[in-house]
Amino acid sequence: MFAFKLPDPGEGLTEAEITQWLVSEGDEVRINDVLVEIETAKSLVELPSPVSGTVRRLVVSVGETVDVGTPIIEIDDGSGDAPEPAAQPAGTDDAESEPDDQPQHLVGSGPLPEPTSRRRPATQAPAPQPEAQAAEQQGPITTAVGKVLAKPLVRRLARDLGVKLGSVRPTGPNGTVSREDVEAAAGLGQSAMAAPAGRSTSDSLVGHTAPIRGVRKATAQNVAASVAKHVHVTEFNTIDVSAMRSLVDRLKARREFRDLHVSPLLIHAKAVCLALARHPELNASWDADAGQIIYHDDVNLGIAAATPRGLLVPVINGADKMNLVELCRAINELVVTAREGRLQPADYSGGTFSITNVGVFGIDTGTPIINGDESAILAMGAIKRRPWVVGSGDHERIEPRWVTTLAVSFDHQLIDGEQGSQFLADVSTVLSEPELALLF
Repeated sequence: MFAFKLPDPGEGLTEAEITQWLVSEGDEVRINDVLVEIETAKSLVELPSPVSGTVRRLVVSVGETVDVGTPIIEIDDGSGDAPEPAAQPAGTDDAESEPDDQPQHLVGSGPLPEPTSRRRPATQAPAPQPEAQAAEQQGPITTAVGKVLAKPLVRRLARDLGVKLGSVRPTGPNGTVSREDVEAAAGLGQSAMAAPAGRSTSDSLVGHTAPIRGVRKATAQNVAASVAKHVHVTEFNTIDVSAMRSLVDRLKARREFRDLHVSPLLIHAKAVCLALARHPELNASWDADAGQIIYHDDVNLGIAAATPRGLLVPVINGADKMNLVELCRAINELVVTAREGRLQPADYSGGTFSITNVGVFGIDTGTPIINGDESAILAMGAIKRRPWVVGSGDHERIEPRWVTTLAVSFDHQLIDGEQGSQFLADVSTVLSEPELALLF
């Protein structure tokens, strides 16, 4: 009998919630068949079976949060050995069950290697068995359970709406069940992410309670820790970015960016990298325990992303070493990965500076909270048409221009007002007069 324990997802995560069992007691499973979907504070993950056999017991129920190392399912693999008691605390396994004394990582992943490029390469998974190859042909985020092919977020939506995936007629590529298929099966005439006409998206929350877990729990812990750890100061600057808007339009027309989505975020990201080269104090971390300030060699740029699971801040490693095309491609890949729910714990680690964009919600600006062990964060505001004074002296006049407000929050423990102000001024210069980036 094989007792499958909750694997270690890495990145300091110690627990996960069982969100959906994809097998039942008595089912026959083979190696690489997906057993269960779990949700950590940073990602949705589907766990494949490391053995073939018959499911004897689902030890943990859907909705339960368990520690790494806790047995979650028992599979009769023909070994004949009795499984360890399910109540045994994680971390107390004897030498027979864990002969190498190493944490059990996610099946098929293993320890992550040192980064050699923007994002950590995934280690090679075990060679898939024939029954799993059909699922892999659908792409890295679509998996097969029986004959049903669906992405993790689609499976979760089906669970939330009470829809059995086996009863849904698939219309997606290669026979996959799409979100629209699940919504149609649930009798929804429009996207489940949108509110019915005349109603607010918050109407469904009125009079209800929700458990604090997953991304919401992690976000609450992180922002509370940030406020306690950092001495926040926020400065603002309103600038004319008409020239930047024109640059974005010209880049869109260039062959190098033909297959990429070019947006103001790209220019903001480049401006931040250029300004941090002049002001490394903002690309640093305060280590109170060691009594030192850590100045980072690279700019590992976090991009705050509103995803279906909540607010996440994945990282572009070595953003300052990228040219504009490379940086654009990295941002594109990050946005797609975040929207599709494919972000993994390694995608969030090692950030040294972050950007958050409240402008996409039509908001002028905000007072962003510093992320994790970083020491500063830039908020992008909405770019709006406003009256603006141009020219000088007798030639001053008011014209309609594209205007935005930037905000930078920084930790006053290691960053003085002068340094924070000069950084914001340099970012503003690049955005308002992009040609001056040649001086950096």
